[in-house]
Amino acid sequence: MDTISKTEAKNKMKEAKPWVRRFGRFGDMTKGVVYGMIGVLAALAAFGPRGDTTGASGALQSISEMPFGEVVLWIIGIGLIGYIVWDFIKAIKDPENEGTDAKGLIKRTGYFISGIIYANLAFGAIKLASHTGNASGGDSEKTISAKLMEQPFGVWLVGIVGAIIIGYGLYELLSGIKEKFMEKFKTYEMNDKELKVSRISGKIGLIARGVVLSMVGFFFIETAYTHDPNQSKGLGGALDEMASQPFGQFLLAMVAVGLILYGIYQIIRGRYHHMNFGNKGK
Repeated sequence: MDTISKTEAKNKMKEAKPWVRRFGRFGDMTKGVVYGMIGVLAALAAFGPRGDTTGASGALQSISEMPFGEVVLWIIGIGLIGYIVWDFIKAIKDPENEGTDAKGLIKRTGYFISGIIYANLAFGAIKLASHTGNASGGDSEKTISAKLMEQPFGVWLVGIVGAIIIGYGLYELLSGIKEKFMEKFKTYEMNDKELKVSRISGKIGLIARGVVLSMVGFFFIETAYTHDPNQSKGLGGALDEMASQPFGQFLLAMVAVGLILYGIYQIIRGRYHHMNFGNKGK
């Protein structure tokens, strides 16, 4: 009787939380919009003098200057909160069964770090929408590294964070190359066109984001080595660094297209991704 009661209670608890999944899906789609905008701005910088490479805060600033930009920023800010909640759930509750071995703990720690970074971005979007400040999300990497440097063994902490970001970037890159991301989609609900778009956007998008994340992680490790938080750079800094290399405009153009496709992938992910926190598989 006790076992049955516990099982029933657990099932009821799960059934009571479908809003968490819906909020998380909305967060995925919102993240897709932000990355799509970053990709568009990077493409403008690569193909002509009209734009500059920018990170997420620059994308939010550009959105704020558009018609109905404030409304869009409110939607993005609220949506990113959903993404943050889902990141923390993945880190703490482990609904995706990453486990407690070294690989699983690294991925779950990556989710937690992602939640902190996107919390800064969500706060920046809401500040812009409410006219209470500028979007500071683009400097979140510097803020995080500076705060970590103030802690005991801060240099080591910054280096570990950098290594985790690199590891997660390589994980996304390999996931894109091997198309492992398709295993997490409810492909039985998708038509042929949706399957094709998902596969192409996910493959190219994850490879592009994996490259950029690996560069961001490298900047964290450089911060640990130099003891200078200004060495930490986010997406905008990684794109700037890429543009400064030989054939940089060509490389930037390819990554820009990849980030736009990553945005499309995130929107599709929001609709079709398996989410096991709440009613299983919904």
